[in-house]
This record gives sequence, C-alpha cells and structure tokens, in this order.
Amino acid sequence: MTVMPRPSILSVEPYVGGESKVPGVNRIVKLSSNEGAFGPPPRAIDAISRMAEDAHRYPDGGATALREAIGRAHGLDPARIVCGNGSDEILALLILAYGGEGTELVMSAHGFLMYDLTGRWAGCRVIKVPEKDLAADVDGLLAAVGPRTRLLCLANPNNPTGALLPQSEVNRLRAGLRDDVLLVLDSAYAEYVDDPGYDPGVGLVDSGTNTVMTRTFSKIYGLGGMRLGWAYAPAGVADVLNRVRGPFNVNAAAMAAGIGALEEPGWVAKNVAHNAEWRRRLSDGLAGMGIKPWPSHGNFVLADFGSPQAAQAADVHLRSRGLIVRAMGAYGLPSCLRITIGTAEECTSVLDALADRPQHA
Repeated sequence: MTVMPRPSILSVEPYVGGESKVPGVNRIVKLSSNEGAFGPPPRAIDAISRMAEDAHRYPDGGATALREAIGRAHGLDPARIVCGNGSDEILALLILAYGGEGTELVMSAHGFLMYDLTGRWAGCRVIKVPEKDLAADVDGLLAAVGPRTRLLCLANPNNPTGALLPQSEVNRLRAGLRDDVLLVLDSAYAEYVDDPGYDPGVGLVDSGTNTVMTRTFSKIYGLGGMRLGWAYAPAGVADVLNRVRGPFNVNAAAMAAGIGALEEPGWVAKNVAHNAEWRRRLSDGLAGMGIKPWPSHGNFVLADFGSPQAAQAADVHLRSRGLIVRAMGAYGLPSCLRITIGTAEECTSVLDALADRPQHA
C-alpha cells in the first residue's frame, strides 16, 4: 500500500510562472511576470546589501518595523497588518484557515490562478463564475454563493485581464454576501490605478469584520525576488493569520528591502507616470495593428489576437526576438498574450516585432 495525500491535492497542477529563457537566444527581455519596469528602488538595494552581514541572525518574527513602515505609508494601524512571503502566502493562509473540506470558494472565471490552486489544495470546491467582457460579474458571483461558501476571492484590478470593478460594484458585492463569507480583495496592482474613486479595500476592511485586503511589493516596488506581501485585515482575521503563519515567514533581507522601498523618494510617482504613458502607447500600438488590447488598470496589457493560432504564432515570433510575454491558455484565454509594461525600449521592441510579424501571425 502506498501512502497517499488527500484526494484534492492530486487535482492541483504545479503553478508555472512566467518564462525567463529562450533556447538559442542570448539577449532576453522578460515581459511575462508583471515585474516592475525599473527594478528595485536604490534604497531597497542598499538595505539588502547591509543585511548580508547579519544573515546568521533570525529575523523579527513579528515584522514590527516593516508593519510600522507600511502603516505610516498608507495611514493604517500596524496591529492589523500581517506580512507574508509574498501575497501568495497570505492568500494561501486565508484559504486554508477559512476554507477546507466541505466548503466552497467563489472566484471569477479568469481570476488569479492561485485562488483555484490553493482552494483545491485546501479541499474547497472552487466555483468559477463567467465574466462579462472579461470583467467580474457581481450578480453572477452573488448567485454562485451557497450555504457552504466561505470565501470569495476578487483581484481588483484583475490579473490577467486588467479589468477594474467600479467601487460601487465592489461595495454591492460585499453588501450582498452573508456575514460568514470572507471577501478577499487582492489589490496587487493598486498603485497603478488612476481612477479617483478607487479604494483598494481599506474602506471595506474598516467597516466590518469580513473583508481582507492583500498587497504586494513585487510589482511597483520591484521586489518580486524577495517575496514580500502583506494584508490589512479586521483584528479577528489578523489574529487568525498570526496563529497560522510560520514564526519567521518573512526573511530579514526582504523586510529591510520593503522598508527601504517605502522610503525611496518619488519612486511610486515615477513608476505610475511611466506605466500610464506606456500602457496607453502599447495599447494604441496594438490596436493600430488590428490586435485588440483589453482595457487595463495594471502594469500589463492583455492583447487579443482573435484566435489561439494567431496568438501562438505571435508568441513564437516574439520569442525569436528574445521577447518573452505570457501565453494565456492556462487562464482559459488561448487567443491572448499578456504583455508586461517594461521600459520604453522594451515596449517599443514589442511593437516593432509585432509590426513585422508574418501575416498569418
């Protein structure tokens, strides 16, 4: 007899991140993982270097200085902030703590893959709700909620579609949920949103006991390799997260880098301005070539080539130039490629390559 895991574990496919190499191509431009266009802030780099001397020391298990820095930057109570090994860990801890065998997790059809993978890992029945024009459908989400539903995960803006659900719709979603359903608002791309009515989740967290906001340092702060994320939660949910997370789940270098990144003058404004300009230029350029750019509020554009064959051919052509973007078959969008907003040179290279792709591509 062979030792076996819980049956739901075997339904989980290992997550495959964005590629970073193309065989036979030396110069690579990686635009497949929505990493920050300008790398880490200088103060974060300095902080990582300084931490090397103390690498033998265990980190502060409570991430006290980092939580206080996040609190200062965002005007939040540090006691209700929980830090993690990327926001992926926070999401997993929430799903494992509030889900499990016999429960349900509801998400939109093209939501972030980790909700589905972690939900099945936890033993939840994962319900994917069809979208309207690649945007979350609040009525559909609410209709999918049943007696066993314990979590509803919503990325806003959404990855990989880029769609932003208006604040009025997010509020309507929360109001339509039972009190015992935890709404997880994944706001990984919050800094890139320029809609003046947008709230990444602070208001709903402060107004009740059943909404959590998750954030990351992997995007605008360029710290994807350090794995650093955080949640802002009601006191009761923060207590649960602190009970189930590992005692040293965030390493010392990551915490120092996060504090340094938050203190970098003008960093967010510089990145936001660049992203807004090149998101528009990339979208306009794609549209001019007959490739549909779905409206995006993140640091990427979802390019729709009209058919899986055309998308695959375009992907092959880009890779031949050393340009790696993200194919979307795993998200149920085989006709699309997701293109990260890189530097001006990188975005221009993508447009130039697509302009001279073979006609069948």
